[in-house]
Amino acid sequence: MRNTIYRYFFKEFISFFVLILISISVIVWIVQAVNYLDFVTEDGHAFNVYFAYSVLNIPKVLNRLIPLVFLISLLVIILQFEKNNELLVFWTSGLNKIKLVNLAFKISILITLFQLFLSLVVSHSSLNFARSILKSSSISLLPSLVKEKKFNDTVKDLTVFVEKKKQNGEMQNIFLRDDTSSTEASKTIIAKKGYMTKRNGQNILVLYDGTIQTEKKNSKINFLNFNQTEINLSSFSTKTTTYPKIQERGTLVLLNCIKPFLSEANTTLKKYQCRSRIDDITAEINRRLGMPLYIPIVSIIICYLLSTKRETKYYFLNKYIIFLIAFTVLVFAEIMVRYSGQSFLYSVIYYSLPPTLMLLNYLYLVRIFKYENLK
Repeated sequence: MRNTIYRYFFKEFISFFVLILISISVIVWIVQAVNYLDFVTEDGHAFNVYFAYSVLNIPKVLNRLIPLVFLISLLVIILQFEKNNELLVFWTSGLNKIKLVNLAFKISILITLFQLFLSLVVSHSSLNFARSILKSSSISLLPSLVKEKKFNDTVKDLTVFVEKKKQNGEMQNIFLRDDTSSTEASKTIIAKKGYMTKRNGQNILVLYDGTIQTEKKNSKINFLNFNQTEINLSSFSTKTTTYPKIQERGTLVLLNCIKPFLSEANTTLKKYQCRSRIDDITAEINRRLGMPLYIPIVSIIICYLLSTKRETKYYFLNKYIIFLIAFTVLVFAEIMVRYSGQSFLYSVIYYSLPPTLMLLNYLYLVRIFKYENLK
């Protein structure tokens, strides 16, 4: 009988949890996807690159929403069971309330392990892969981003000005500023007309009747007139950030960054992978390892609803108080993780709070429900 009750509660919770998690994640993902449109409208990436990058950010969205969704799901399930008198059936069948607390705690451990898997393995790998897609993609939409009588700097180290652009794609009175050369200070190209074309999957800018002005580092300027010249735009890169951010790097890489001593053989690795501040790196590690630990606390706090009977005077108010307390714990954890990298003491407090609060609240619930076994 009890196993049937446990399975029923677990099934109802997981169904509601998955439904809420997917629903809220879709909303948040759509909002973020709209912000990522800048990759197309400003940086010139193709729509398939934009879509792939957006989809690969879904694990990050799920990872951030899991604690809050767990809080809402457990709260709603317990209130729903209470409303339908299903909890009364549990108690009259001989189920002690502390047994249901233990069940909720076990479910929270499963959710905690799931979030740890997302944060330590899936999320950063997905984000890193999304960044690599941006890094390897070409600026395929550059022709459509070039506007009349505007300085277009979509491409890194290249500024383009076009006085007039016809419907057939022909451009008139073109000005280009190229600052990519390492041996020359800059290169300026002025042409009467030109157009962009694709050749072997690459964007080629064809220019006619113009002058190339090359400024040497010694301030000497060379002029070269041309009837026709071509510029392969594949040699230029987008202005989109291609270096992986902290949340996109592997956990082991971040752990290596905070080691107090690194051998000389790892100096190059440290220089390349540990460009961020040490407190930011520590905070990111604490977020991945510590935030999931606050989920079991939420489960125990929500279980205080079992100690309040629906017939009591302040039952309506108690459920909001319990929700606010659990929500405050999550907010505190989010704020604390931002400061946890600033000192060792903050990190100790951040990791010591979950087991301390879990133990104290669990023991208090055991004392409350000690004499409520109706078996």
